[in-house]
Amino acid sequence: MTNIRYVDTLIISDVHLGSEVSRSAALLELLKRFHFKRLVLLGDIFDDLNFKRINREQWNLISHIRLLSNPKREVEVVWIIGNHDEMLVDVMSSLVGIDTREEYTWTYQGKVYFAIHGHQFDSFLKNNWLISEVATIFYNFLQKLDKKTHRFSRYVKKMSKQWLRVSRQIAEGAVHYSKRYGAHYVFCGHTHQELHWTIDNVEYFNSGCWTSIPSGYITIDENGTAINQEN
Repeated sequence: MTNIRYVDTLIISDVHLGSEVSRSAALLELLKRFHFKRLVLLGDIFDDLNFKRINREQWNLISHIRLLSNPKREVEVVWIIGNHDEMLVDVMSSLVGIDTREEYTWTYQGKVYFAIHGHQFDSFLKNNWLISEVATIFYNFLQKLDKKTHRFSRYVKKMSKQWLRVSRQIAEGAVHYSKRYGAHYVFCGHTHQELHWTIDNVEYFNSGCWTSIPSGYITIDENGTAINQEN
């Protein structure tokens, strides 16, 4: 039997259900290996409005999340809206039985934690939406070509100066925004890059995504906050 790991909070983002590169089966197995009090779905859980592209494995993941949200399970499931989710708010609430939020704040062991998807601070996306869309399509194409390891697509993402600039811009924007809540920890998704920076004495984390190999997720427990990866 697989050992169950106990944590207070598990954070995942950018699953992009409906996409051919969504690792829904791997994510489902991960969720089954954890016992948590809080699950934060940090945006872009769906890829777009075309539900015909969601396969059986992806529906299994949706069903499991809906099961976790049952009050009898005593798990707080928080769904934060991403830029791909914005047109799906009403559908998601009915489909999964979870209310969506723009942002979310909570406390744990005397510290304030703040989560937001991050696209709100992405000026490049706002000002160059067509270029961003083309770049996303190209990146997804690279992932399909290198489906087993994603080595080439990970290299392209790592070496992209624009990607790094956007990541830093989002981190700084989110940390500045979180000051109104007195946050000690800030979490974003959106950029598909696992990151940990200290900015203005605030610990910033990006949870990565579930379309790349390895995929990223964040755990919060009595030992601290950590970025983890799943092959």
